[in-house]
Amino acid sequence: MILPPTWLTGRTAALSERQRLSRIRMWLGLFVAGLLLAGITAIPLEWETRVLSQWLHGRGGWAGDAFPPLRAWIDQVRYGLAVSYRRYPWLAYGTDWLAFGHITIAIAFAGPLRDPVRNKWVVQFGMIACALVIPMAAICGPLRGIPSFWMPIDMSFGVAGIMPLMLAYRHIRVLEARAGPDA
Repeated sequence: MILPPTWLTGRTAALSERQRLSRIRMWLGLFVAGLLLAGITAIPLEWETRVLSQWLHGRGGWAGDAFPPLRAWIDQVRYGLAVSYRRYPWLAYGTDWLAFGHITIAIAFAGPLRDPVRNKWVVQFGMIACALVIPMAAICGPLRGIPSFWMPIDMSFGVAGIMPLMLAYRHIRVLEARAGPDA
């Protein structure tokens, strides 16, 4: 009989410390990669929205035809960025700092990658930050005129981010319990 992988079933009690550390590092590495990707892609927003708009009007026209509000929103964002950056290039500095924030938070995860039990607070901080993405999007989205169909996309970053952190944290707690209260 072929059994599903333990990460799918939750049957991880028999894992060795080495296996748990490997899984912790895998999940944290995935989270760090997501942070770095989100940070790096925050810098060329004008170019990214131009490419996405061109795709929605060309080869990806089927997607734009299937969901016209999405194409209209991307076109509006592209136009707004192009006009703003041309007239006020210093506005792009805000997204540069957004990228910097993502990258520096990713660097903070070097601690849990090295010693997950001692640095579990960084993982807890990450989970709290991911949870806060949802109310932030729900409150600030309408204040900034973000379409309601786009807010779940923004919220999904918190949901997608918290999942690997929760999986890593589960293994960290087991290692912590095995080490005892003096560790």
